[in-house]
Amino acid sequence: MSNRKPKKPAAKAGTVSQRQLRASEMIRHALVEVMRENEIRDDALTGVSVTVTEVRLSPDLKHATCFVEPLGAGVDTAPVAGHINAIVKALNVHAKFLRGALGRHIEMRFTPDLRFRHDESFAAAERLNRLLDDPRVRADVYVSPFEDDDADDSDRPDGPQAAQHATGPKDES
Repeated sequence: MSNRKPKKPAAKAGTVSQRQLRASEMIRHALVEVMRENEIRDDALTGVSVTVTEVRLSPDLKHATCFVEPLGAGVDTAPVAGHINAIVKALNVHAKFLRGALGRHIEMRFTPDLRFRHDESFAAAERLNRLLDDPRVRADVYVSPFEDDDADDSDRPDGPQAAQHATGPKDES
């Protein structure tokens, strides 16, 4: 007999381990602190508040993709409107500085390389809300509460015969 322990099954592609989730959340919180404490001197980032919405780590925890959303990016009259690409580009230029500051805030064997991307989920959610608010879609989705009262009793769990017995036998004279 062998004294070897059976290997754990390999993770499926695309699945995220608990370790990755825990480390990415720790990095997200620490990155927010780093960005709050340190002022990055860049014209594109002057006076801009950036929200770190999510951090995704590679399985080896050496590369982090940070999804960011500038405050007010969805508002056309905001000062950051139309400058989102410049803000993300400036964050990527200063990624090494942010990585060094992040390394002082977290306790990991390796501080991951940071790559910043704009978080498109807010725009996608807004687009979906606009679609659902469309009157044509509402007409298809909305069910009147009174419509169910007029429905046939054939959808009852005990069937149409039970409905007939509940009202009494029909007079067939």
